[in-house]
Amino acid sequence: MLSISPLADEITGQVIAPGDPGYDDARRVFNGVFDRRPALIVRVADAADVARVIALARETELPLAVRSGGHSPAGHGVADGAIVLDLSPMRALAIDPERRTAWAETGLNARDYTAAAGAHGLATGFGDMGSVGIGGITLSGGVGLLVRKHGLTIDDLLAAEIVTADGELLRVDEENHPELFWALRGGGGNFGVATRLKFRLHEVGTIVGGMLCLPATPDVVASFIAAAEAAPEELSAIANVMPAPPLPFLAPEHHGRLVVMATLAYAGDVEAGERTLAPFRALATPLADMVRPMPYAEMFPPEDESYRPVGVGRTSFLERVDHDVAELILERIQSSSAPTGVVQLRVLGGAMARVPAEATAFAHRGRRILANVAALFQDPQELPRHEAWVAEVATELSQGDTAAYAGFLADEGEERVRAAYPGSTWERLAAVKAAYDPGNVFRLNQNVPPAG
Repeated sequence: MLSISPLADEITGQVIAPGDPGYDDARRVFNGVFDRRPALIVRVADAADVARVIALARETELPLAVRSGGHSPAGHGVADGAIVLDLSPMRALAIDPERRTAWAETGLNARDYTAAAGAHGLATGFGDMGSVGIGGITLSGGVGLLVRKHGLTIDDLLAAEIVTADGELLRVDEENHPELFWALRGGGGNFGVATRLKFRLHEVGTIVGGMLCLPATPDVVASFIAAAEAAPEELSAIANVMPAPPLPFLAPEHHGRLVVMATLAYAGDVEAGERTLAPFRALATPLADMVRPMPYAEMFPPEDESYRPVGVGRTSFLERVDHDVAELILERIQSSSAPTGVVQLRVLGGAMARVPAEATAFAHRGRRILANVAALFQDPQELPRHEAWVAEVATELSQGDTAAYAGFLADEGEERVRAAYPGSTWERLAAVKAAYDPGNVFRLNQNVPPAG
């Protein structure tokens, strides 16, 4: 067993070992399919703690898992026999409303950051779920509810403080370690542990947004995507095509029927937003319409902290969702043996697409639609069966494009990681990796091995 006494005396944070009170809670991550038992969990308090934990991982040669919010689709925030570096206690946030910038520690989640920024009428775009840690989603790219208006999260990343494999704390931006700064914007946790991130803030006050639930037919699905693509870039839209869950705002007769459970966010003038959203409401009689003017922060309502879905997913990009594709989606969802099969469609473009592909390690600027196929179920023992269904549906939906978004990748092997970082992006990331982590200490991620 790993001795924890010296470490506990050397750090400010908390050290949790197997058998300690709270160990089982501390090792849990968001996806209930992962039930892993690390050798040690360290809830760090500052960058000095981070450096000491990295040093321990090097000394013991144990795997190092770095956790911000615990939402990694691959479960990279925890591993059997590993040292878990848990950033969740590091939640400091300093907002400068006049300069429209914020320094945020990476244990913060998107909800708390957004609520604090929203008090000033400002926002940075993260994902679409409030409990996601800002560290992981930022380093992978960040495709959220402001993606068409303000771009990816990394497009608003101005600087970072990062502890490298040798324990050095670096300030990284366009002028300091510029190649590392390029790699951090989309290259994931390959290069060190980001402890603080500096973001640009945008004026985002009252938006028109919320959930719109429509009955799912091929025409409705295809028309929804067409309307989202045609809409002004102030609108970002996510469509979850799935069986209707037994939610209290849905009439019981709709439970289990195929629906489009959409999340819409119009970041602009309220009257213009209402006009933009009218075509979506006209696609079919809504089963639920919760779209309204609201502060942007209300797009991240409180979540049940005990909710741990058991699921598996696969991500890809699509060029089109026409009637035939929509029909295939509905047919395949109905074929799932899981309680819930889902195909999620996110329309891209706008500000995200105007950034040159080579400007950051996120290389997929020109993609039109981000698609995720997922199965949610109850028994983790059923994983192989549902994993096979997800892979099969993703293959059937493929339109000849093997590209992938690293932030939604599961543990799928090097070929899929290369699909997230194609061509020269991979070679450039490998060179940065060799410069800052030649021993591949940070390998529990969508790993890019060091060049050479």
